[in-house]
Amino acid sequence: PALPSYSYSDCAEAVAAMLPDDADVAVLGHSFGGAVGLALAAVRPVRSVVSVGLRAVWPAAFTATLDTLAAKPLRNLGGRDEAAAFVLRINGLSDFFDPDSEFVERGIRSGETGWRLAQDPRSFGIGEPPFDPLFGDAVAAGTSVTVAHGEHDVMVAVGDYDRFAARFGVEVLVLPGLGHNAHVQDPFAIAGLLPA
Repeated sequence: PALPSYSYSDCAEAVAAMLPDDADVAVLGHSFGGAVGLALAAVRPVRSVVSVGLRAVWPAAFTATLDTLAAKPLRNLGGRDEAAAFVLRINGLSDFFDPDSEFVERGIRSGETGWRLAQDPRSFGIGEPPFDPLFGDAVAAGTSVTVAHGEHDVMVAVGDYDRFAARFGVEVLVLPGLGHNAHVQDPFAIAGLLPA
């Protein structure tokens, strides 16, 4: 269901509400999920956050494109095949998942006028993460923070995370041979980033 807000802090509050108060929490978040994981550490105790593929540089043109997408109504994609191909393409996953995959099933919906994405377009308009409070609050809370990205990630260049390491002392990892969807390309390597 659509949320009233997709801000990082509001999404973190929604996640926190689903967790038992005494749960030992380690977060592994991809892209937007990495920022939500950091925000979660400001809301409740989180042992560690591993963020994979969190975009660190947000040019004005990129943010404007996202704002434009957020303002558009849901797009009717016609048939299921077209919708499946579209959700795979926009997520950069056409080479990794079949049109019949669970990922596709979760990513599209059938309606009266045809098929559409399940994602609320408003979720594109969240803007650049507030990096200083996200990292600062997580580290101040005692959360172990690792930021990782694939060597070939088109959203994150090698060196983009250096400022976070210098300012907040977080661990930075570059994952050889992987791209933006490193968690799909090599799920075992990504799972191995979580502390034991």
